[in-house]
Amino acid sequence: MARPKQFDPELALDAAVALFREHGYAGTSAEMLTTAMGIGKQSLYNTYGGKWPLYCAALRRYADDETGEHLRELKAGKTGLDGLERMLKRVAATAHRPCLGVSSVQEFGTDSEGSAELIEIRAPAGQALQAALLERVRAAQADGELSAALDPRQAVSFLFAQIAALRLAARGGAGEAELRALARLALRALK
Repeated sequence: MARPKQFDPELALDAAVALFREHGYAGTSAEMLTTAMGIGKQSLYNTYGGKWPLYCAALRRYADDETGEHLRELKAGKTGLDGLERMLKRVAATAHRPCLGVSSVQEFGTDSEGSAELIEIRAPAGQALQAALLERVRAAQADGELSAALDPRQAVSFLFAQIAALRLAARGGAGEAELRALARLALRALK
């Protein structure tokens, strides 16, 4: 008869997310994972299937959670521009914490082994965020808050790039005031 798990798999997954955010896939060892997660090596394999499936589960969790936070801020704005501003302020305020989404792209790209699986994991979150950003950009244009000459899809691509840039700038040592200024500058570029 199998013994019941002596740990909470969801809390352990949260610990894995934190490690992968900080160290990436290659920089995170199985020993680091088992220590942070409070589990044995056999539990790592029995519960998650190994390091790679755990990384994929961590990326899925992170993408769902982070996208949910972006969507909450976008929808909380009274106007399209207000929603965009709220989201970028949140990114600037939390940019000091490494982004697992950005690091997975940086570490694996689009043509390395495993990259197709990671793209498939990131795609639903990216599509949901893209749709919400597009709606907010179009609303801001309709209200005269953003230039009507702006291509909404290019604006969304620009905003995706700015999110990554803010996080990389923070990782490179940019302070909170500089990150807030960069977020404001990104919005100003759309006007």
